[in-house]
Amino acid sequence: MDHAHHDATVNRAPVDALAGLPYADRVRTVSTAQVFGWLRAGWADLWASGWISLAYGAMFVAIGFALTGGLVLAGMAYLIAPMIGGFLLIAPLLALGLYRISKDVEEGRRPSLWRALTAWRANPYHILTAGLILMLYVMIWARANVVAFALFFPHEAIALDHFVAQMFSLDGLVFTMFVTALGFAFAAFAFITNVTALPMMMDRPVDVFAAASASAMAVLRNPRALGLWAGLIVLVTGIGLVTAFLGLIVALPLIGHASWHAYRDLIKEDGE
Repeated sequence: MDHAHHDATVNRAPVDALAGLPYADRVRTVSTAQVFGWLRAGWADLWASGWISLAYGAMFVAIGFALTGGLVLAGMAYLIAPMIGGFLLIAPLLALGLYRISKDVEEGRRPSLWRALTAWRANPYHILTAGLILMLYVMIWARANVVAFALFFPHEAIALDHFVAQMFSLDGLVFTMFVTALGFAFAAFAFITNVTALPMMMDRPVDVFAAASASAMAVLRNPRALGLWAGLIVLVTGIGLVTAFLGLIVALPLIGHASWHAYRDLIKEDGE
Protein backbone atom coordinates (compact mmCIF):
# COMPACT_ATOMS: atom_id res chain seq x y z
CA MET A 1 0.00 0.00 0.00
CA ASP A 2 2.84 2.39 0.87
CA HIS A 3 4.57 1.36 -2.36
CA ALA A 4 1.42 2.12 -4.38
CA HIS A 5 1.07 5.47 -2.62
CA HIS A 6 4.72 6.25 -3.42
CA ASP A 7 4.16 5.42 -7.12
CA ALA A 8 1.10 7.70 -7.24
CA THR A 9 3.11 10.51 -5.69
CA VAL A 10 5.89 10.06 -8.23
CA ASN A 11 3.38 10.08 -11.09
CA ARG A 12 1.88 13.32 -9.85
CA ALA A 13 5.27 15.07 -9.62
CA PRO A 14 5.32 18.14 -11.86
CA VAL A 15 7.43 17.92 -15.00
CA ASP A 16 9.68 20.92 -15.61
CA ALA A 17 9.25 21.60 -19.32
CA LEU A 18 12.22 24.00 -19.26
CA ALA A 19 14.68 21.59 -17.63
CA GLY A 20 17.69 21.02 -19.82
CA LEU A 21 17.49 24.41 -21.52
CA PRO A 22 20.44 26.79 -21.02
CA TYR A 23 20.30 28.61 -17.66
CA ALA A 24 17.05 26.86 -16.67
CA ASP A 25 18.70 25.78 -13.40
CA ARG A 26 19.96 29.33 -12.71
CA VAL A 27 16.55 31.02 -12.68
CA ARG A 28 14.09 31.16 -9.77
CA THR A 29 10.31 31.12 -10.01
CA VAL A 30 8.73 34.29 -8.59
CA SER A 31 5.17 35.31 -7.74
CA THR A 32 3.25 38.36 -8.97
CA ALA A 33 3.26 39.63 -5.35
CA GLN A 34 7.07 39.81 -5.49
CA VAL A 35 6.82 42.17 -8.49
CA PHE A 36 5.20 44.87 -6.34
CA GLY A 37 7.92 44.14 -3.76
CA TRP A 38 10.52 45.15 -6.39
CA LEU A 39 8.87 48.56 -6.69
CA ARG A 40 8.77 48.97 -2.91
CA ALA A 41 12.45 47.97 -2.63
CA GLY A 42 13.29 50.32 -5.52
CA TRP A 43 11.55 53.18 -3.73
CA ALA A 44 13.50 52.35 -0.53
CA ASP A 45 16.78 52.50 -2.51
CA LEU A 46 15.72 55.82 -4.07
CA TRP A 47 15.00 57.17 -0.60
CA ALA A 48 18.26 55.78 0.83
CA SER A 49 20.42 57.26 -1.94
CA GLY A 50 18.78 60.69 -1.75
CA TRP A 51 19.94 63.27 -4.27
CA ILE A 52 22.34 60.87 -6.04
CA SER A 53 19.59 58.86 -7.76
CA LEU A 54 17.61 62.01 -8.57
CA ALA A 55 20.72 63.67 -10.03
CA TYR A 56 21.33 60.56 -12.14
CA GLY A 57 17.74 60.67 -13.42
CA ALA A 58 17.93 64.45 -14.03
CA MET A 59 21.03 64.05 -16.21
CA PHE A 60 19.20 61.74 -18.60
CA VAL A 61 16.15 64.01 -18.65
CA ALA A 62 18.47 66.90 -19.61
CA ILE A 63 19.90 64.77 -22.44
CA GLY A 64 16.33 63.99 -23.55
CA PHE A 65 15.48 67.71 -23.68
CA ALA A 66 18.68 68.42 -25.64
CA LEU A 67 17.97 65.68 -28.20
CA THR A 68 14.33 66.78 -28.59
CA GLY A 69 15.36 70.41 -29.09
CA GLY A 70 18.06 69.35 -31.54
CA LEU A 71 15.59 67.37 -33.66
CA VAL A 72 13.16 70.33 -33.75
CA LEU A 73 15.93 72.77 -34.77
CA ALA A 74 17.16 70.35 -37.43
CA GLY A 75 13.64 70.11 -38.91
CA MET A 76 13.43 66.44 -37.91
CA ALA A 77 10.68 66.70 -35.31
CA TYR A 78 9.01 63.63 -36.86
CA LEU A 79 11.80 61.58 -35.25
CA ILE A 80 10.82 62.63 -31.69
CA ALA A 81 8.32 59.76 -31.24
CA PRO A 82 10.77 57.10 -32.54
CA MET A 83 13.46 58.67 -30.31
CA ILE A 84 11.23 58.23 -27.25
CA GLY A 85 10.69 54.61 -28.32
CA GLY A 86 14.44 54.21 -28.72
CA PHE A 87 14.99 55.68 -25.26
CA LEU A 88 12.75 52.96 -23.79
CA LEU A 89 14.70 50.28 -25.71
CA ILE A 90 18.08 51.36 -24.28
CA ALA A 91 16.77 52.24 -20.79
CA PRO A 92 18.34 49.09 -19.23
CA LEU A 93 21.75 50.37 -20.34
CA LEU A 94 21.06 53.92 -19.12
CA ALA A 95 20.06 52.50 -15.73
CA LEU A 96 23.44 50.79 -15.22
CA GLY A 97 24.51 53.32 -12.57
CA LEU A 98 21.25 52.82 -10.69
CA TYR A 99 22.04 49.11 -10.33
CA ARG A 100 25.39 50.16 -8.85
CA ILE A 101 23.64 52.46 -6.36
CA SER A 102 21.27 49.64 -5.33
CA LYS A 103 24.20 47.26 -4.90
CA ASP A 104 25.94 49.85 -2.70
CA VAL A 105 22.80 50.22 -0.55
CA GLU A 106 22.47 46.42 -0.37
CA GLU A 107 26.08 46.07 0.83
CA GLY A 108 25.77 48.91 3.34
CA ARG A 109 28.08 51.20 1.36
CA ARG A 110 27.36 54.91 0.94
CA PRO A 111 26.21 55.45 -2.69
CA SER A 112 28.43 57.59 -4.90
CA LEU A 113 27.44 59.43 -8.10
CA TRP A 114 30.91 58.84 -9.53
CA ARG A 115 30.70 55.10 -8.86
CA ALA A 116 27.25 55.10 -10.51
CA LEU A 117 28.53 56.90 -13.62
CA THR A 118 31.49 54.52 -13.93
CA ALA A 119 29.51 51.34 -13.20
CA TRP A 120 30.44 50.02 -16.66
CA ARG A 121 34.00 49.47 -15.39
CA ALA A 122 32.80 46.38 -13.48
CA ASN A 123 32.65 44.43 -16.77
CA PRO A 124 33.76 46.93 -19.45
CA TYR A 125 34.20 44.81 -22.57
CA HIS A 126 30.88 42.96 -22.33
CA ILE A 127 28.87 45.99 -21.16
CA LEU A 128 30.31 47.99 -24.10
CA THR A 129 29.30 45.15 -26.42
CA ALA A 130 25.77 45.21 -24.98
CA GLY A 131 25.66 48.99 -25.47
CA LEU A 132 26.70 48.72 -29.12
CA ILE A 133 24.09 46.01 -29.76
CA LEU A 134 21.36 48.14 -28.15
CA MET A 135 22.41 51.22 -30.13
CA LEU A 136 22.27 49.20 -33.36
CA TYR A 137 18.84 47.96 -32.32
CA VAL A 138 17.63 51.56 -31.79
CA MET A 139 19.02 52.59 -35.20
CA ILE A 140 17.10 49.72 -36.82
CA TRP A 141 13.96 50.82 -34.94
CA ALA A 142 14.30 54.44 -36.13
CA ARG A 143 14.96 53.32 -39.72
CA ALA A 144 11.97 50.95 -39.59
CA ASN A 145 9.74 53.93 -38.69
CA VAL A 146 10.98 55.99 -41.64
CA VAL A 147 10.63 53.05 -44.05
CA ALA A 148 7.10 52.36 -42.79
CA PHE A 149 6.10 56.00 -43.39
CA ALA A 150 7.57 55.88 -46.91
CA LEU A 151 5.66 52.67 -47.68
CA PHE A 152 2.32 53.97 -46.38
CA PHE A 153 2.69 57.50 -47.81
CA PRO A 154 4.98 57.19 -50.86
CA HIS A 155 4.03 60.64 -52.20
CA GLU A 156 4.46 62.55 -48.93
CA ALA A 157 7.65 64.23 -47.74
CA ILE A 158 8.79 63.03 -44.32
CA ALA A 159 8.04 66.16 -42.27
CA LEU A 160 6.10 66.75 -39.05
CA ASP A 161 3.27 68.78 -40.65
CA HIS A 162 2.72 66.12 -43.32
CA PHE A 163 2.91 63.43 -40.67
CA VAL A 164 0.27 65.11 -38.46
CA ALA A 165 -2.00 65.83 -41.44
CA GLN A 166 -2.02 62.15 -42.42
CA MET A 167 -2.65 60.81 -38.92
CA PHE A 168 -6.42 61.41 -39.06
CA SER A 169 -6.92 59.74 -42.43
CA LEU A 170 -7.78 56.05 -42.77
CA ASP A 171 -4.27 55.35 -44.05
CA GLY A 172 -2.92 57.29 -41.09
CA LEU A 173 -4.85 55.15 -38.59
CA VAL A 174 -3.66 51.95 -40.29
CA PHE A 175 -0.10 53.30 -40.24
CA THR A 176 -0.40 54.14 -36.52
CA MET A 177 -1.66 50.62 -35.75
CA PHE A 178 1.16 49.07 -37.80
CA VAL A 179 3.89 51.16 -36.13
CA THR A 180 2.38 50.45 -32.70
CA ALA A 181 2.45 46.69 -33.39
CA LEU A 182 6.02 47.01 -34.70
CA GLY A 183 7.03 48.96 -31.60
CA PHE A 184 5.46 46.32 -29.37
CA ALA A 185 7.47 43.59 -31.13
CA PHE A 186 10.73 45.56 -30.78
CA ALA A 187 9.99 46.36 -27.12
CA ALA A 188 9.00 42.77 -26.29
CA PHE A 189 12.27 41.39 -27.70
CA ALA A 190 14.30 44.06 -25.87
CA PHE A 191 12.49 43.31 -22.59
CA ILE A 192 12.90 39.52 -22.89
CA THR A 193 16.64 39.73 -23.56
CA ASN A 194 17.40 42.59 -21.15
CA VAL A 195 15.13 42.27 -18.11
CA THR A 196 18.00 40.92 -15.97
CA ALA A 197 20.93 41.10 -18.42
CA LEU A 198 22.56 44.46 -17.58
CA PRO A 199 22.31 44.08 -13.77
CA MET A 200 23.79 40.60 -14.16
CA MET A 201 26.66 41.87 -16.32
CA MET A 202 27.46 44.61 -13.83
CA ASP A 203 27.35 42.14 -10.92
CA ARG A 204 29.24 39.19 -12.46
CA PRO A 205 31.88 38.61 -15.16
CA VAL A 206 29.41 37.21 -17.73
CA ASP A 207 29.23 38.01 -21.45
CA VAL A 208 26.31 39.62 -23.25
CA PHE A 209 25.02 36.36 -24.75
CA ALA A 210 25.03 34.48 -21.44
CA ALA A 211 23.27 37.41 -19.74
CA ALA A 212 20.65 37.66 -22.51
CA SER A 213 20.05 33.88 -22.37
CA ALA A 214 19.52 33.99 -18.59
CA SER A 215 17.16 36.94 -19.04
CA ALA A 216 15.10 35.10 -21.66
CA MET A 217 14.95 32.04 -19.40
CA ALA A 218 13.70 34.21 -16.52
CA VAL A 219 10.82 35.38 -18.75
CA LEU A 220 10.07 31.83 -19.94
CA ARG A 221 9.93 30.57 -16.38
CA ASN A 222 7.88 33.52 -15.07
CA PRO A 223 5.65 34.76 -17.91
CA ARG A 224 2.85 36.05 -15.67
CA ALA A 225 5.05 37.87 -13.15
CA LEU A 226 7.28 39.41 -15.82
CA GLY A 227 4.30 40.34 -17.97
CA LEU A 228 3.05 42.30 -14.96
CA TRP A 229 6.52 43.79 -14.47
CA ALA A 230 6.63 44.93 -18.13
CA GLY A 231 3.21 46.57 -17.69
CA LEU A 232 4.36 48.40 -14.56
CA ILE A 233 7.51 49.64 -16.33
CA VAL A 234 5.36 51.03 -19.17
CA LEU A 235 2.96 52.63 -16.68
CA VAL A 236 5.64 54.30 -14.51
CA THR A 237 7.71 55.39 -17.52
CA GLY A 238 4.57 56.64 -19.29
CA ILE A 239 3.74 58.86 -16.30
CA GLY A 240 7.28 60.21 -16.52
CA LEU A 241 6.98 60.92 -20.26
CA VAL A 242 3.57 62.66 -20.17
CA THR A 243 4.89 65.11 -17.56
CA ALA A 244 7.14 66.59 -20.30
CA PHE A 245 9.96 64.21 -19.25
CA LEU A 246 10.20 65.83 -15.78
CA GLY A 247 8.57 62.84 -14.07
CA LEU A 248 11.42 60.69 -15.43
CA ILE A 249 13.69 62.30 -12.81
CA VAL A 250 11.90 60.00 -10.34
CA ALA A 251 10.50 57.31 -12.69
CA LEU A 252 13.84 56.28 -14.22
CA PRO A 253 15.62 55.80 -10.86
CA LEU A 254 12.58 53.99 -9.40
CA ILE A 255 12.46 51.48 -12.27
CA GLY A 256 16.25 51.15 -12.32
CA HIS A 257 16.48 50.35 -8.61
CA ALA A 258 13.48 48.00 -8.80
CA SER A 259 15.14 46.21 -11.75
CA TRP A 260 18.12 45.42 -9.52
CA HIS A 261 15.79 43.70 -7.05
CA ALA A 262 14.07 41.86 -9.91
CA TYR A 263 17.48 40.54 -10.96
CA ARG A 264 18.29 39.51 -7.39
CA ASP A 265 15.03 37.56 -7.05
CA LEU A 266 15.14 35.98 -10.51
CA ILE A 267 18.77 34.91 -10.97
CA LYS A 268 20.40 32.52 -8.50
CA GLU A 269 23.77 33.25 -6.94
CA ASP A 270 26.76 31.58 -8.59
CA GLY A 271 27.24 29.01 -5.84
CA GLU A 272 23.53 28.36 -5.29
